[in-house]
Amino acid sequence: MKAAFAVPGNPEQAEVVEWDEPVPADGEVLVEGLLVGMCGTDVEIVRDGFGTPPPGRSGFVLFHESLGRVLAAPMGGDLAPGDLVAGVVRRPDAAPCPACAEDAWDFCQNGRYTERGIKELDGYGMQRWTVPPKFAVKLDPTLGDLGVLTEPGSVVAKAWDQVLLNCRRAHLTPRTVLVTGAGPIGLLAAMLAVQRGLIAHVVDRATSGRKPDLVRGLGATYHSTVDTVPEVDVAIECTGVAELVWEAVRRSAVTALTGLSGDTGTFAADRVVTDELVLHNRVVVGSVNAGLGDYRTAAAALAAADRTWLGGLVTRRVPLDSFTDALERRPDDVKVVVDLA
Repeated sequence: MKAAFAVPGNPEQAEVVEWDEPVPADGEVLVEGLLVGMCGTDVEIVRDGFGTPPPGRSGFVLFHESLGRVLAAPMGGDLAPGDLVAGVVRRPDAAPCPACAEDAWDFCQNGRYTERGIKELDGYGMQRWTVPPKFAVKLDPTLGDLGVLTEPGSVVAKAWDQVLLNCRRAHLTPRTVLVTGAGPIGLLAAMLAVQRGLIAHVVDRATSGRKPDLVRGLGATYHSTVDTVPEVDVAIECTGVAELVWEAVRRSAVTALTGLSGDTGTFAADRVVTDELVLHNRVVVGSVNAGLGDYRTAAAALAAADRTWLGGLVTRRVPLDSFTDALERRPDDVKVVVDLA
């Protein structure tokens, strides 16, 4: 079978290779890989050297956003041949730490977790893969290819969980939300906001094209500048841009940060700490990866979403043999997927 292989930091070695057929361990599920999603993390692995291959190897199979169809599953379980599934990215550390012992591996305390396609484990970018049933999330069959949005959906599901947890701390019932960034994460964050009955404001620098249309298609308000955004109850920041982080914090009582800046520069933040956070009891929480419950929340949110709107998020489909084409971002890209067939 074929697989998308990369050596971190060596883009010239990103290529399609022949890969051994997986042999399910006792109790594992065998899955036909259908699609994988390309995200910024994959680009950073290929071009910038992010990520850690399995011990003793210089490279690994890419991709952590997955969609597959069950080929074989243990008898008596929740999964059966033909089921659509998404694979969970992170695995608990072997110790395990107190968080991993409670299946909250996204809060791993010692950093010894592993992640498919990112840290010490091969990813889902292969035509067949295996997974323990616990780490395969069953999807609504009517989602079809749109099930590939489950993993990014899980990221914002966790962010929303953290936002609402901190709203309870502040005795706040949120009614309005600011989402910064109209990429896949931002759009899915806005979708979950609308599904929860909130008034959503989305900021992105695009002034025309698909992104504004997708935001308006949700019934949310689109802004091409943060200057036109009113104060809101909560914010989900999806860009990592320092100025937008500040604006999200300044305009909301609770802010969840999901974006990484990759910027080594400086940004004055003294007023954020002294005036905004302290005097106004504001909360800023970082959120990365997702737990099993977040995947299930995401799967349910996707199942409840308008299929036409969801389909608008997938803007380009690249065949596996040309998967490196997906690394090149085009102006109207939102979510690019790789077809493993």
